[in-house]
Amino acid sequence: MNAFLTQAAAFLIQVAFGFYILTVLLRLLFQLARADFYNPISQFVVAITNPALKPLRRAIPGLLGIDLASVVLLLLLKLAEFYLLSLLGFFGRVAVTPLGLGVAAVLDLTKLALYVYIFAILIRVILSWFNPHGARHNPALGLVYSLSEPLLAPARRLIPPVSGMDLSPLAVLVLLQLAMMLLDHLAFTLLPLTG
Repeated sequence: MNAFLTQAAAFLIQVAFGFYILTVLLRLLFQLARADFYNPISQFVVAITNPALKPLRRAIPGLLGIDLASVVLLLLLKLAEFYLLSLLGFFGRVAVTPLGLGVAAVLDLTKLALYVYIFAILIRVILSWFNPHGARHNPALGLVYSLSEPLLAPARRLIPPVSGMDLSPLAVLVLLQLAMMLLDHLAFTLLPLTG
């Protein structure tokens, strides 16, 4: 029964922190992509994240268009999640150090951002087959287009369409997957050194 309670507690911690971390990350990515903040989904993201971000913004100013308060909040949330999981023994007998947690948090947040971009591009590609001009009428699709366009536009300039087929999403997905592999390699290399 004790193992079940530990697993259940770890699961609930991951779900709660995962939802809020994803929401804060989406807010940061929407800001970087200059997505429509009057969109109902954007308004939901803002409403959920404002209670934690407003006090942080008073102490942490933005820099070069990057909301540093969101970045700090993301790191604090991920560190708190990892700390709580380590208290439950989630990481086994591995020695958990503050430096190791920090490196793991940065790598995990970067991977989450890459997953967001991968899913945004996949959703955009799949929906373009069925409803190529649907982004104007659907708030979710508008955000998907806003989020994926900064990655796809440069690739589209480098890779011209072949027989009317846009291959830029494929190229960007390959690059994002390579970035994921690099992060996995960094985690494998760096985390033993910090533990």
